[in-house]
Amino acid sequence: MSSRIAIFLPLIFNLAAGAQSGVAVLHSPDGRLAITFRTVSGGRLVYDVSFQGKSLVEPSALRLDLKDQPPLGANVHIVNSAEARTDETYRLITGKASTVRNHFDSLRVELEENDSPGRKLEVEARAYDDAVAFRYVVPEQPALHEFRLAKEGTEFRISKDPFIYALLLPNYRSMYESEFIRLSASSLSNQGGVESHVLVGLPLLMEVPGVAWMAITEADLYGYSAMYLTNPSGGWGSHKFECRLAPHLDDPDTAVTGSLPHRSAWRVLLVGTEPGRLIESNVIASLNPPSAIQDTSWIRAGKASWDWWSGSLGPDGKSAYTTANMKYYVDFAAQSGFEYMLVDAGWSARGDITKMNGPVDIEDLVRYAAAKKVKVWIWLGYGDTAKQMESAFPLYEKWGVAGLKIDFIERDDQGGIDWYYRVAELAARHHLMLDFHGATKPTGMERTWPNVLGYEAVAGMEQSKAGSRDNPDHHVTLPFTRMLAGPMDYTPGGFNNVTKAEFEARSQAPMVMGTRAHQLAMYVVYEAPFQMVSDSPAAYKDQPAFEFIKAAPATWDESKVLGGLPGEFITMARRHGDEWFLGSLTNWTARDLDVPLAFLGAGRYRAEIYADADDAGRLPKNTSIVKQTVDRTTHLKAHLAPGGGYAVRLAPVR
Repeated sequence: MSSRIAIFLPLIFNLAAGAQSGVAVLHSPDGRLAITFRTVSGGRLVYDVSFQGKSLVEPSALRLDLKDQPPLGANVHIVNSAEARTDETYRLITGKASTVRNHFDSLRVELEENDSPGRKLEVEARAYDDAVAFRYVVPEQPALHEFRLAKEGTEFRISKDPFIYALLLPNYRSMYESEFIRLSASSLSNQGGVESHVLVGLPLLMEVPGVAWMAITEADLYGYSAMYLTNPSGGWGSHKFECRLAPHLDDPDTAVTGSLPHRSAWRVLLVGTEPGRLIESNVIASLNPPSAIQDTSWIRAGKASWDWWSGSLGPDGKSAYTTANMKYYVDFAAQSGFEYMLVDAGWSARGDITKMNGPVDIEDLVRYAAAKKVKVWIWLGYGDTAKQMESAFPLYEKWGVAGLKIDFIERDDQGGIDWYYRVAELAARHHLMLDFHGATKPTGMERTWPNVLGYEAVAGMEQSKAGSRDNPDHHVTLPFTRMLAGPMDYTPGGFNNVTKAEFEARSQAPMVMGTRAHQLAMYVVYEAPFQMVSDSPAAYKDQPAFEFIKAAPATWDESKVLGGLPGEFITMARRHGDEWFLGSLTNWTARDLDVPLAFLGAGRYRAEIYADADDAGRLPKNTSIVKQTVDRTTHLKAHLAPGGGYAVRLAPVR
C-alpha cells in the first residue's frame, strides 16, 4: 500500500524572477537544508549546499562532457524552473524499516545553451530533511540524436577541509573490499609536494567541522555507470572531489551511451548533525522506483547456515564438501529455526551451471531441506551466470532453489550495472532471491527489485581467514560508511573469539578478534536481510549466547541510532513487531555506556541482556546473560571490554 500527496507550489512569479537572475533555490521541508543552482562566469552551471545557514558545499560545477560535442552545462542559462512537494508513505519488503515516509521538496531546472545549436539540459533536485539529491536529464531535442557521455564533470567543493573516511580503491574493477581510512581531505591532493590522484569508492563519509556530518553516494543507477570520486591534484589546501564514472570495459573513453531522454543516477548528499542520523536515512531507497514485482509473497528475509566460512566442517570436526555434510548444515538450520541454508562453490560442473558433477546433489538437498521447512540457496560465479542464466534460472526454479549468491562480479560500468538489473528481473520471473558478492555497493535497486536481499561490497569476516584486517576498529567504522549505501553481507557469527594477541589467521575453524557479545551485537547493528550464521554447527552447540542469534530477526520495522562515532563505537536499537533489539559495539577501547530506553513503547519489557563478562578482556568467549524488567524510563549500564559488545532482546511483558 502507498499513499501519495504531490503539491505543486504556486511559485510562478518567483520562478520567473529566478530564471531572469540565473538562480533557483530549493529548501528541505524543515528549512535546514538548501541547494542552489545558478550560472556564473559566462554560463557555467554550478550548485551549492548549505545546512542550518552554514555553507556545506561551495559553488561546484555541473557539466556533462559529451563525446564529439562541446560540454553541456558550460555555457547555459536558466529558462524555467518548477517546484513541488511530495509527501507519501510506502512499504519495503526487507530492510531497516517496513514503512517509509518519503517527504521532500523537488525542483526541476530547465537550461538552454547561450549559443547555437541551443542544446537543452535539465536538472532535477530533491531536498529531504536529511539529504539533498540531484540528477541530470538530457531531453529529446533536435540538436542531439543520442546520448554519448565521455565524462561527468560533477564537483563537490567542500566548504572546509573535512575529516573523511575514504575507501581507497586500485581501479574500477575492484570488489569494494577494503578499509575506510580516516584522513583530512587535503591529504589526498598533495603528498609532500608530489602530485597524486586517488580513486575513492562510495559512500564517502566526512565530518565538516562546525557544520555537519555528510556522506556522498548515489542512487538509481538504471542505464548509467557507477560513480567514483577523485581529488584534483596539486595544491596542498585543496579539499574538493570530482566525479569519475566507471568506463566501458571495451571503450575506456566512453562512460555511458543511450537514447534520449537520458537520466543520470542521483547524486546524493546525506546530511546530519550526528553521523547516526545518516544511518537512519531511507533516502537511497526513496530515490528508486517502487517495486516492479507484483506478488512478493515468496520474498522473505531470513538467517542462513553456511558451510564455507568454517571450512565445511562436519559433525566429526573434519572438512567435507558432500551432500551428507550439507544435510548436516540443513539440520542445524532447522533445529535453530533458520529459514535458509547456503551451499557455497563447487557443486556445479566447471563452466556449466546447469549441471551437477561435484560432490553435492542440489536437487536431493533441496528435497531434504523442504521436508524440514528449510530453503536452499546456491553459489554461482558471475561469468558462467552471465552466459547461462536464461537456461539455468528456470532449472533452479524447477529444483526448488530459493536464491542465488552470485560472486566475483567485479564491475560496475554501464554494462555491469545493466546486468544487475537484467539478472534481478530474470530471477524474479523464476522466484529466485539474490545476494551479490564481489559486487558494487548498493544504490537502492532493492526497492525496485525486492528479490535482491544482499550485497557484499565489504571487507567482511572472511578476512579473518587470511589476516588481521577484520578487527573491532574496522567493525565500528562499517555502520557509518559502507552500510549507509544499503544491505551489507558481512557474514557475522564467529564463536572462536580471541584477543588481539591470541589471533592467528587460518582457513578451517577460523578465529575472530573481539568478544562473543561483540559478534552477537552485529546481528542488530549490521543490516542484512539475508543474514549468515557463519560458524560451524558444533561451534554453537551448548552455547547459551547462541540464543540471541536464534532470536534476532533479519529485517526490521524501525531503526534508531542511539549513539556512536565512526571507528569508536556504535549503539543501535531496531524494532521487529512489538519486540526491540539493541546492539552496541566498541573498538579496542573498553568503555562504559549509559543506554536510555526511551525508544520503547508504553508498559514493561523483559530484557535479556548478553554482555561481556568481567573477564572478557582476557577470555573473550565469556558472556554474562541476565534478565530484568525495564520500561522506557530505564537506563541500562553497559560495560564493554576491549573489542567488546552488548546485545539485548526486549519483549513486552504480557
